[in-house]
Amino acid sequence: MKHLELHIIQSVPVACLNRDDLNSPKTAVFGGVQRARVSSQSWKRAIREMAENEIDKSGRFKGKRSRLFIEKISLELKKLGEVEEIAKALSLCAGHYLAKLDPKQEGKVKTLVFLSPLEYEIFAKLLYSLENADKQKLVEAVSSVDTAKLATDESNDDEAEEEVEKSKKGDKKLSAKAFTKLVAKILKSPVEKAFRGEKKEPKSLPKDAADIALFGRMVANDHSLTVEACSMFSHALSTHKVDNEIDFFAAVDDLQPKEESGAGMTSTLEFNSATYYRFAALNLDMLADQDHLGSMTKEERQDVVRTFIEATIKAIPGARKNTMNGNTLPVHVLGVVREKGHPIQLVNAFENPVRSAQGYAVKSVELLKAEYAKLDGTWGIKAIFAEAIPDVGMVSFLKGVVDHVI
Repeated sequence: MKHLELHIIQSVPVACLNRDDLNSPKTAVFGGVQRARVSSQSWKRAIREMAENEIDKSGRFKGKRSRLFIEKISLELKKLGEVEEIAKALSLCAGHYLAKLDPKQEGKVKTLVFLSPLEYEIFAKLLYSLENADKQKLVEAVSSVDTAKLATDESNDDEAEEEVEKSKKGDKKLSAKAFTKLVAKILKSPVEKAFRGEKKEPKSLPKDAADIALFGRMVANDHSLTVEACSMFSHALSTHKVDNEIDFFAAVDDLQPKEESGAGMTSTLEFNSATYYRFAALNLDMLADQDHLGSMTKEERQDVVRTFIEATIKAIPGARKNTMNGNTLPVHVLGVVREKGHPIQLVNAFENPVRSAQGYAVKSVELLKAEYAKLDGTWGIKAIFAEAIPDVGMVSFLKGVVDHVI
């Protein structure tokens, strides 16, 4: 596959970019020593936010991961002229179809779903176009479902069929199993047609869903909506051994009388400082196929890739940004484009942790270059493009990469 690789060396001062369940900076053991770590998920969110808010001007990065999309679909239904009560019921059914309704929080689903504004419209249109009889069934099902059992219903398929029939007669509440079965029966075919077409052929994502094409989407309840990510990320690891440190701090109470001594509050928090190796890759062949951005022009895909690269290089997680601002730019970015093969990390350059009295960044860059040369010489991983920042500037670097976009 034709792909792009980004190999990034970046030093970050006192910071806690990504916290674990104990509120400590995340770590990992590599090469037998503890390293500072930032999860790929954390850095990807920062990239998505920067791409949408600071770089992209075309409205192609509008996807939102949320449990609250039901209200968005309902609003689109009302724009089409659907009455509020029916719009609310139909959108709840759409939410349950995608990710199961949360029985404890009205209007929410159990898991995050990645959707774009144009996809809210697609869902609204398919719901609005349902036969009146099917709409009525869904509205009645919403009013009769036993929401308290949405998380624990264990009835089998035969029992579910009986539940549906009994609920029609007003005999009892509809079980969660029966509700799920009814919703899927009515919505499955319209959803597949709306997102895949009559013949269920690949259909490109809407033009406001470039981020969904890049970062992927998992929909367990309907695989026709699942999108394989075109990008690949590693967890960022420090190139050297890192021990988390503790900051003791005291805050002064501005209104405390002068005759009283002592701090208004005291506490501690953990931080570290590190030089990271970051790796990201992008499958350029996949990005251009009909499951992703095949309906875009080459120039539009080039713009998407340009935005992705710039955001990947510049973005940084925002944790504790006001108290431990970790915003820096990389000291070195190696960009590689290959016609075939799979993306290869250069992290083994740092399997033996860097030890240097003159800092870690310069030595890390040296080791990165040596590892790339070794892999090239040993395995013949030939590139059609290989340039590095700061050997070339950002503008030249971006132009060199996007010239290879399909």
